[in-house]
Amino acid sequence: MNKPTNLLFLFFFLLFLQVFVLNNILFLGYINPYSYIAFVFIYPLKEKRIPFLFFSFLLGLFVDFFSDSGGIHAFSILSIAYMRLFFIKLYFRKETADFPFFNLKSESFGKVFNYTVTLTIIHHLIYFSFANFSLQNFSNVLLNVLYSSIFTLTLYFSGTYIFTTSK
Repeated sequence: MNKPTNLLFLFFFLLFLQVFVLNNILFLGYINPYSYIAFVFIYPLKEKRIPFLFFSFLLGLFVDFFSDSGGIHAFSILSIAYMRLFFIKLYFRKETADFPFFNLKSESFGKVFNYTVTLTIIHHLIYFSFANFSLQNFSNVLLNVLYSSIFTLTLYFSGTYIFTTSK
């Protein structure tokens, strides 16, 4: 299977996983995993940036459509998709010339962990801030961000461990 087919499969797999399985999970009122943001982590850097931002926005828009959330998912994932290059340069010390050769699997676990945790927390902070849209519920926003981030990251790292082949 070629690379565009893999990306298309990843897009629809994450969309259907989020919409049909993970949106139905709400544990203790705070935990709701958002694994569709893994699309931003996995999408290769060597691809053009504008189509990446478009597909990220489209993924968020589809999740919004099925979740009836009014564009919050689209805005949140588009925000972290836009900020992704800054954090790749920050954590991995990569320059523009290194982007075609960059592979998340070849980096150390500590750098990948910091990168994914940062983008996940930013996504969740944006999402839950707009979902609550009140400073009176700021403690609920922080609890939602904390617990949902832990569960999302657990799903992401366990999924990457299960689906990657060791050579």
